Amino acid sequence: MTTRNMTQEIARIKKDAHAALAAVRTVSDLENVRIAYVGKKGLITEILKQMKGLSPDERREVGKAINVLKNDFESEIRERRLQYEKSEKERAQYVDVSLPGRRNSVGKRHPISQTIEEISRIFREIGFQAVDEREVETERYNFTILNIPLDHPARDGFDTFYTSRGALLRSQTSTAQGRIMERFKPPLAVISYGKVYRPDTVDACHSFMFHQMEGFLVDRNVAFSDLKGVLHLFAKKFFGKDTNIRFRPHFFPFTEPSVEVDVTCFSCHGKGCPVCSRSGWIEILGAGSIDPAVFEQVGYDPAVYTGFAFGLGIERICMLKNAVHDIRYFYENNLHFLRQF
Repeated sequence: MTTRNMTQEIARIKKDAHAALAAVRTVSDLENVRIAYVGKKGLITEILKQMKGLSPDERREVGKAINVLKNDFESEIRERRLQYEKSEKERAQYVDVSLPGRRNSVGKRHPISQTIEEISRIFREIGFQAVDEREVETERYNFTILNIPLDHPARDGFDTFYTSRGALLRSQTSTAQGRIMERFKPPLAVISYGKVYRPDTVDACHSFMFHQMEGFLVDRNVAFSDLKGVLHLFAKKFFGKDTNIRFRPHFFPFTEPSVEVDVTCFSCHGKGCPVCSRSGWIEILGAGSIDPAVFEQVGYDPAVYTGFAFGLGIERICMLKNAVHDIRYFYENNLHFLRQF
């Protein structure tokens, strides 16, 4: 390309560049124009590459014209960008009082906390006192006091988190029984709730950390019928007045007799559906009369005192009542899920 042709091309590019800048309305448009002219493949950049075929004198003449064009163009780009940024900052500070106000986003209690509060309220209304106990425990309170023998599988490292100093993370809130009964004399009516830990593989129904609630009552002449009455009342208040309840024989080392407790399915109301595996019943907790061996461990006379205990999984209760099918949803901080509660 000759010097004359390049001079004419530079004049044309200058005219087009000013026209393009005049049409700019946003920072995004400005950046697009900048790239089109001084980017790696821009028009001004390309004409600079074409100077190789010119003589030294021609390169000086043409190069001066191109540099003036490039510097003027980039200077205008900077000025326009500063104007846009200033304008955007002013708009951000402007408040249009005619617009409707912004509603504050109000948070809620986590569904697990809501479930704990609801269950606790029911038991407090009938005389139970809520007590908080420790999460780091000893084998004595997690196993020995609860009549769990040394060869029981629950004591294995596969089922319990042990620390390097011989302590452990409690695997059940039943540890509250020993600690409270050692400190206080009957009558006692206590609930204790919180996190428990087990080395389970995380899946839809299991987690290495979850929440339990333990309840127990100790006094003179406490009968198994008292346990049935308390759990009937809880089930009807929590799941609804039409809820029925049944007791199935089971085994727990620290209660005798022991039972698992079911309620009528709140999805099909006992008719049978996928939620209850077509049985019409859903298991909600384990319970039983406190074993005399537990009383002997804490210094209570089993000939004088009797009692009952029950334990339930908070996540399980919350999942059942709200038709949640995966325990992991509670801990993923998914706002779409949490806003349902």
